Amino acid sequence: MSLHSSRATALSSVLFCLLSVFLLVSIPRLLRGAELSPAELAQALQLKYDGIRDFSADFVHTYRGGVLKKQLTERGRLLIKKPGKMRWEYRSPEEKLFVSDGVKLYSYIPQDKQVMVGTVPQENSATTPALFLAGKGNLTRDFTASEGDLPAGLPAATRALKLVPKAPQPEYDWLVLLVDSRTLALGGLVTTDAQGGTSSILFENLKENVGLADQEFVFKIPRGVDVVTDAR
Repeated sequence: MSLHSSRATALSSVLFCLLSVFLLVSIPRLLRGAELSPAELAQALQLKYDGIRDFSADFVHTYRGGVLKKQLTERGRLLIKKPGKMRWEYRSPEEKLFVSDGVKLYSYIPQDKQVMVGTVPQENSATTPALFLAGKGNLTRDFTASEGDLPAGLPAATRALKLVPKAPQPEYDWLVLLVDSRTLALGGLVTTDAQGGTSSILFENLKENVGLADQEFVFKIPRGVDVVTDAR
C-alpha cells in the first residue's frame, strides 16, 4: 500500500468519525438511561441534539487491529459547531489537524507537509452521518437501535447503544454510543472499518453550548505545503 493510499484511507476513516460524532452530543437530563429501551434512548438523544448549538471536549482516540494489526492511542481537543463546523486537534503522539468550515474539510499533518482538501457533502448526496453534521438527520428515522456490547474497561454504569443504519452505508455497518446511565452524559463512540479495525473515541470535559466563535473553524493553508484536493 502506498503512502498516499494509506493517508487517503486514514483520512477517510477520520472524516467518517468526524461526520459521525456530530450526531452524538448528549441526552435530555430529565430522562434516565437505565430505564429507557434502546429506541427510547435514541429518541432522547435526538431531542437533546436538537438543542445543541456547539460543544467542546478533550478526547482519547484508540484504534485497534485492521491492516496494521496493532494498537494506536492518540489524544487531542475537539470543537464542534452547527451547521457543519468542526476542529479536531490531535496533540499526541503526533500533531494532526482536521478542520471543517461548513463548506470544506481540511486535513493537515505537519510531518507530511501536505494538506488534503475535501468538500462537505451536500444533503442530497450525503451519507447518514453527514446529514447529522448538517443538522438534518434523525436517529429514530435513520437508525435501528438495540443494546450493544460494552467495551472492556469502562465503568459499570456505562450503557452501549448500537445503531444500525436503515439504508446501507459504504463506510460502516453500525456504530455504538457509550452513555453513562446515571447521568446520561455521552462517554464516546465506537465504529469498525472495512479493514476490520475498531476505532473508539472517548470524551472528557465535554461542555455544551459554550458559544464557540466561527473563527475557531477557519483554516489557513501553511506556506510550503502540498495541497491535494478531491477535484469536486
